[in-house]
Amino acid sequence: MTRTTGRQSRASRATATVPRPRSPEGPPPPVPTATPEDRAALGRAARSAVPRSAQGQFVPAADRPDPVSVLTGGDAERVAELLPIRYGRMSVSPFTFYRGAAAVMAADLARTPVTGLDVQLCGDAHLSNFGFFASPERRLVFDINDFDETLPGPWEWDVKRLATSVEIAGRDRGFSRSERRTAVLSCVRSYREAMRQFAAVPTLQVWYAHADVEGLRARYEQTMTTTQRKRLARGLNKVQTKDNLGALAKFTTVVDGSLRLTAEPPLIVPLRDLIPEAAAREDLEQGLRDLVQGYRATLAADRRMLFDQYRPIDMARKVVGVGSVGTRAFMMLFFGRDTEDPLFLQAKEAGPSALEAHLRPAVQPNAGQRVVEGQRLMQTVGDIFLGWQRVAGFDGRERDFYIRQLRDWKGSVEVEDLVPDGLRIYADLCGWTLARAHARSGDRVAIAAYLGSSTSFDEAVLAFAVAYADLNERDHRAMLEAIDAGRVTAVSGV
Repeated sequence: MTRTTGRQSRASRATATVPRPRSPEGPPPPVPTATPEDRAALGRAARSAVPRSAQGQFVPAADRPDPVSVLTGGDAERVAELLPIRYGRMSVSPFTFYRGAAAVMAADLARTPVTGLDVQLCGDAHLSNFGFFASPERRLVFDINDFDETLPGPWEWDVKRLATSVEIAGRDRGFSRSERRTAVLSCVRSYREAMRQFAAVPTLQVWYAHADVEGLRARYEQTMTTTQRKRLARGLNKVQTKDNLGALAKFTTVVDGSLRLTAEPPLIVPLRDLIPEAAAREDLEQGLRDLVQGYRATLAADRRMLFDQYRPIDMARKVVGVGSVGTRAFMMLFFGRDTEDPLFLQAKEAGPSALEAHLRPAVQPNAGQRVVEGQRLMQTVGDIFLGWQRVAGFDGRERDFYIRQLRDWKGSVEVEDLVPDGLRIYADLCGWTLARAHARSGDRVAIAAYLGSSTSFDEAVLAFAVAYADLNERDHRAMLEAIDAGRVTAVSGV
């Protein structure tokens, strides 16, 4: 089946099975000649094929793959010695399991109803993949901050993954059913209302929209207690200390009279310790040098000029995240004018998106490029050092990487510490942020018309979130059983 375009058979674009194949260019933009009325009609027509109430339907497939097998299926491509850390982190709670189980949920989402309206997906839109970072103008902004799974696809998938993460986080915190319900509905309502607002404004206004700290304070402080406002202020102040100078103090030490990256095995292992023999280390070092040199070519001309003012000093392997553990990631220290002018970059391995098994493969020839282009499309402001490269020299194979700053006022909300009102406010913010990201690439007018002004969609996604959270708990137990049986090796506390 193929997707129709223009005004022909618009209702047939919606489907209650799996997404239709995408065009090679990714999510189709709104037809320039279509009027807002035509686009809204398309969204309303989608309700006939996929009623909003149908978005709440979820029953695990009878032939659903074993979740542990799905997770371990890609282990051969990861660094074997780091896998026990990955599974140890995932085993801590249903929420940490959910963070690492994007591939499991992608297979489940592929069997859910979709409207056929595509956007650029985050692909892993859970609460811990949002956070603060610095804009190039040195303002603290809030946005999605992880795009390893980004790919064009059904907008509903991101909404359902985000809403489910709210439900799971509330369960982990021991919140009541009413408190969790309030938080999930706040998230989905915020998405719906924001999409409707974006549908009503000029296109450039959508692209300029962002959430900076002052705007967030204006929006949320009046609903916060004095204690919550003080906690927010402390957290934001702490985020602004997470810059390159802060990283210099945290991650370096003096080695043979010079500043070098500090070893904190197994989480940070400098190359000098990772491969002590100089001759054996040469291939890896050369691969990283090639990565840096090739990555430079993916930067804009002005960014290349800036990057050329820094010289590489040291590199180390670094363990990052939960689901990402085992993929190759390196932190790189550069100095500019002197040792008080550091730059820290992170090179992270990029493979196929977990969504590609259920949607069309990415159109980019490089998985790092897929991540970078998806991030640039979804974020209003981005890292000035964001780029990608493919290199050889790692176990004799070519691998794709994307590169970004390691610390640039980067910070995240500690979901594990949120109180019920805090979860509700944070869920609301994440819902707005996801809608803004989707509105940049998808047909915001059609999606807004499908969502409508009632709470029908909100209630449906709540039902989905509750059902999937139940399944996620069973999947988490299955992993614990696999660990106990020796099928999976896990280490805790790392």
